[in-house]
Amino acid sequence: MDLSDLLGPEDILPSMKTSSKRQLLQDLAEKAELKTGMPARQIFDTLLQRERLGSTGVGNGIAIPHGKLPGLKHITGLFARLDKPIDFEALDDQPVDLVFLLLAPEGAGADHLKALARIARVMREPEKVKKLRETSNANAIYSLLTESPASNAA
Repeated sequence: MDLSDLLGPEDILPSMKTSSKRQLLQDLAEKAELKTGMPARQIFDTLLQRERLGSTGVGNGIAIPHGKLPGLKHITGLFARLDKPIDFEALDDQPVDLVFLLLAPEGAGADHLKALARIARVMREPEKVKKLRETSNANAIYSLLTESPASNAA
């Protein structure tokens, strides 16, 4: 599964302004509503419910909020680069500035896990993460997220 299967260039939020984790999740839910047609309130409630189980702040300034929604047709995502890092109650207590939202249909068991694993692999590449933090150009961010690892070895 490639990240280009989950998001398009229009799904990159290159300099999002937010002041808190709750506000970020609300803003992402509103953006996701435009993309999916699902109610923002339902998306927000699903994300909040997931966060109550444990923070999706995975460390190194990265968060991968995610959830499953009944009625959603396809696994989909949004990527946000925050103007200023925020407290996300991350595993390493570091503030978060790179956020990959992942939404999946309720019955998308293995595919949901594959998508999460793919996002985690991409976001573990130190050079890529550094470049994501250095650019506020949506197309450049999209290219960084969707390039295959083999293209770095050219």
